[in-house]
Amino acid sequence: MIDSFPDVRGKLLLNEPLGPFTWFRVGGNADALFIPADADDLADFLKALDPAVPVTVLGVGSNIIVRDGGVEGVVIRLAGRPFAGITTEGDTITAGAGALDSMVAKASAKAGLAGLEFYAGIPGTIGGALTMNAGCYGAETKDILVSARGVTRAGERVEYALADFGYTYRHSEAPADIIWIEATYRGTPDDPEVVAARIAEITSRREQTQPIREKTGGSTFKNPPGHSSWKLVDEAGWRGKLFRATGGGAMFSELHSNFMINPGEATAADIEGLGDAVRADVQSKLNVNLEWEIKRIGRPL
Repeated sequence: MIDSFPDVRGKLLLNEPLGPFTWFRVGGNADALFIPADADDLADFLKALDPAVPVTVLGVGSNIIVRDGGVEGVVIRLAGRPFAGITTEGDTITAGAGALDSMVAKASAKAGLAGLEFYAGIPGTIGGALTMNAGCYGAETKDILVSARGVTRAGERVEYALADFGYTYRHSEAPADIIWIEATYRGTPDDPEVVAARIAEITSRREQTQPIREKTGGSTFKNPPGHSSWKLVDEAGWRGKLFRATGGGAMFSELHSNFMINPGEATAADIEGLGDAVRADVQSKLNVNLEWEIKRIGRPL
């Protein structure tokens, strides 16, 4: 347990359940959950927090499994207006790390800026997009990012240009302890109605091909070179197959077999166990290594 915490202006909640903050709706408690009032509150808290205390960042929980034993240390969630602002100036758009990717796409359309439409297909926040070079439908964060501002574990403010990230497929070389608070993107001037139409097409396609109304976590595995993960899961026979470890069970969606779903009373152990079982089976049957795209955090029970 943590003996004491710095004073904060935001919310600091002890032994707080994290399941309600995730799309899978599973997982244990955070030793402490901190929702800062603004970026200064975040920086001051980190400066004063014992460096030995682990810190984990949680966005909207769309691409994460929180294990059933909960998360050690402090979980930080950037929520509310101070972290969700979106502004445009000329051909650039600046968004807080807590802003939904889809809202940034819509704001870019309103401003008549093309290039950010693909963000309408990513169910997460700007902070997560920066961390993993999020992308879909042939575009990635690296294609539009100009720069980003963040706070280190020591509470120091930093700014990174695009080149500093060293982006590759779903990966960044930026230090993992940076908590991103804001990003600036550059779009290409275009007719707002044309941009909005492309966003509507992406949104419709996503609704038709992904189980967005289920308790899911987005894409489970990265696409291996030369392969599509959903095809590999299919070939190994796991589409719609229920897997149980400790609870009611989890499965890969009938609609899209790279999306795991919690059909009812799954535990985090069910969901992570399913992913690991499929990875092992695909390796055994098809000799292909599937790498997790979903982040797994915390302690198993």
